[in-house]
Amino acid sequence: MIVNTRIATQDLVAPASPAILSRVLHALTATHAGVSGTVLRVALGAVMFPHGAQKLLGWFGGYGFAGTMGFLTGNVGLPTPLAALVIVAEFFGSIALVLGLFSRAAAVGIISVMIGAVVTTHLPNGFFMNWTGQQAGEGFEYHLLAIGMAVVTRLIGCWRAIAADSAPPRSRTQWLSCCDSHCVFASLRPP
Repeated sequence: MIVNTRIATQDLVAPASPAILSRVLHALTATHAGVSGTVLRVALGAVMFPHGAQKLLGWFGGYGFAGTMGFLTGNVGLPTPLAALVIVAEFFGSIALVLGLFSRAAAVGIISVMIGAVVTTHLPNGFFMNWTGQQAGEGFEYHLLAIGMAVVTRLIGCWRAIAADSAPPRSRTQWLSCCDSHCVFASLRPP
């Protein structure tokens, strides 16, 4: 029996239509009006930035990229690509949140990092932070707050009040500077 694999595989793969791509980009970059959401997004980014800078650059008493990679791969036991992704998500995700650029994707990165930190390190230490120095390590209450803030950011987007995602493109050739799906696809339409 001879099977034509070209026909069989063609039926399984649906072509990506502009409408599907539009919906996907809209889901990643849609924004909503509101100052309170902007405050939440910027606060989360501002709190996460020093942690990311510790891991990537060695600022604020951190160990830098090499030291953090050694800790995450050696002590925590993460695979090297995942450890690098943690550092990148925390550093660049915090910057993206402050700028309001791809905030939904940045929020997913922060959520992933915080869940990973709780599961791999902080869960055995209980809920509370180690204010008195009596616990073996820090609890997960900070992580829970960051996850909650990131979930709201993921659900609502980056809020048009102050966000790079809401800046309209100046010309058809500058559409990459605008991440709001309405701006992107408005600039891609033929004249």
